[in-house]
Amino acid sequence: MKVLVIGNGGREHAISWKISQSPLLSKLYIAPGNGGTENLGQNIPIGDNDIDSLVDFAKKETIDLVIVGPEAPLSAGLVDQLQSSNILAFGPTQKAAQLESSKSFAKSLMMDNEVPTARYKISHNKDSAAEAIKNFSFPVVIKADGLAAGKGVYICQTLEESENALNEIFTQNKFGESGNTVVIEEFLVGREISVFAFTDGDRIAPLITACDYKRIGDNDQGPNTGGMGAYTPTPIWNQNLESEVRTKVVDKVIEVMKKNYGGYVGVLFVGLIVTDKGPKVLEFNCRLGDPETQVILPLLKSDFLDLAYKCSKGELNPTEVIWGDKACVTVVLTSGGYPNHYDVGYDILGADTITHESILFHAGTRQSNDGALLTNGGRVLSVSTVAQSVSEAREASYRNIARVTFEKKYHRTDIAQDV
Repeated sequence: MKVLVIGNGGREHAISWKISQSPLLSKLYIAPGNGGTENLGQNIPIGDNDIDSLVDFAKKETIDLVIVGPEAPLSAGLVDQLQSSNILAFGPTQKAAQLESSKSFAKSLMMDNEVPTARYKISHNKDSAAEAIKNFSFPVVIKADGLAAGKGVYICQTLEESENALNEIFTQNKFGESGNTVVIEEFLVGREISVFAFTDGDRIAPLITACDYKRIGDNDQGPNTGGMGAYTPTPIWNQNLESEVRTKVVDKVIEVMKKNYGGYVGVLFVGLIVTDKGPKVLEFNCRLGDPETQVILPLLKSDFLDLAYKCSKGELNPTEVIWGDKACVTVVLTSGGYPNHYDVGYDILGADTITHESILFHAGTRQSNDGALLTNGGRVLSVSTVAQSVSEAREASYRNIARVTFEKKYHRTDIAQDV
């Protein structure tokens, strides 16, 4: 198969790494890719938001399967346009992707179908949002409705913090159109986990979970980022919880999508919090997570390309999807200053000295004309290790992180420490 992977992050490098191991692959293209994907296939200089050019390329190269990594092209209708050109795609249509691109859509769907979630209120301007907050106790959660690259959620401890959040969203227009509507939610207490379900729209593969770390600083301090590290398995995940999440959340959502929205193909990513009253949904994403992909794909024993192809064809056999029973930990290396201002273009040294126990996934990197590896983004690299236990995997990932250096390198020191 000729395959096109869309995106340029650590998730897309992990996807490319996994499908490059498949005997079904004949040619791999990545658009736009990064300094790591360049070693696995051919990077194509087309941005993941340039829908027309991506479709034209897929048609011209007679691509057999497109695997969409990020959320933006899904919400922009890339899959719809590919389907119109009779090109198979692993990912949901624009209509189905509203589960991620509109938090108010997702909340309404959950309420209408008795999917457990937090109490909430939707507001379309600053004044009504401030009024709505009076109906909640602190801490309170404020979410920009649309896509915000993982940075549109505020957990406000005080009235002053909530006012600052509403100012950023509505007055400073920090998230553009994504902030035209906000969702105010009660704050839920419990253990947060990410659940991933591969589906062809009818059948659903066995679920796998991971925990990620969103804040920039140790002990979950500072602003939200796209993710600073992750681990699997999650200690609280067991057969009973899996069965509950499957029946109360995943099965229901896939069924509603099939009945009312033309079906859902790809990965349903459920952000959950397990409270003392059971699991409740925080959010849905319509693709693999980043950096969770960097810990779950190394554990997948099945052929990922075969899995994605069968999902896109409506031919998934759940019994063929087999997850390994080991642990995996990934730690993200970022440019100093991320998620705010940071500089790029620094030499990355030691990437080729990572020991075989770990895998180095690239995100914000590029190769210069003379072959040097340079920083090229906020999240630069992630180091993943598979081991018998989370603690062993964690130790090896941190050992190998020390081998990689670049100017203003930063990482959290406490990933998977609390497991």
